[in-house]
Amino acid sequence: MKLPNTAHTSRPWRIHELTRDFRLEDVWELPTPGGPDDFPELVRQFSSSSWSSGLSRLLFAARRVLGTLLRWDEPSTGLSSRVPTLRDRLPDDLRDAPTGPTVDDLPFVPLYLLENEWAAEVANKTMHGVVHLGWVPDSSGGFRGQLAILVSPNGLLGRVYMAAIAPFRYAIVYPALIRTIGENWRAVRS
Repeated sequence: MKLPNTAHTSRPWRIHELTRDFRLEDVWELPTPGGPDDFPELVRQFSSSSWSSGLSRLLFAARRVLGTLLRWDEPSTGLSSRVPTLRDRLPDDLRDAPTGPTVDDLPFVPLYLLENEWAAEVANKTMHGVVHLGWVPDSSGGFRGQLAILVSPNGLLGRVYMAAIAPFRYAIVYPALIRTIGENWRAVRS
């Protein structure tokens, strides 16, 4: 379920310290009911390639081809080249925190892993983005995952790109992602 931005912005997430110049693109409730200590399992599942559906994998593959053809994903357009990594902004306590796992099949670089929060970043010629997972109390007295996407578009190209992919994100990528996360979560917990 898509959530209002305040579901993310009202929480004392550490990511806020690093992304003041990013816009909050999306916030989603994840179908991952659990207890207070289940967040590491969510991070592990999310970072594996098991979350992507066939159609999502096809879209990501098409994006990789397009990125190669248009030279959007060359090393000179990424982290520490076109934009500094957010690791450079980390306060000392986060710099010493574990980063958590890398994301299979996607170019996200982990930033930090805390008891209830994990963040990873990616950059290319179109944007600098952050995926943020949080573990939040739910209405039943338990906990659940929350996914936020933060973006800093790269000029006009980035704004046009983000607008162009929005229909695919909302119609295909997010529904498949959230459905698969829920299916994997239930399978592991049963």
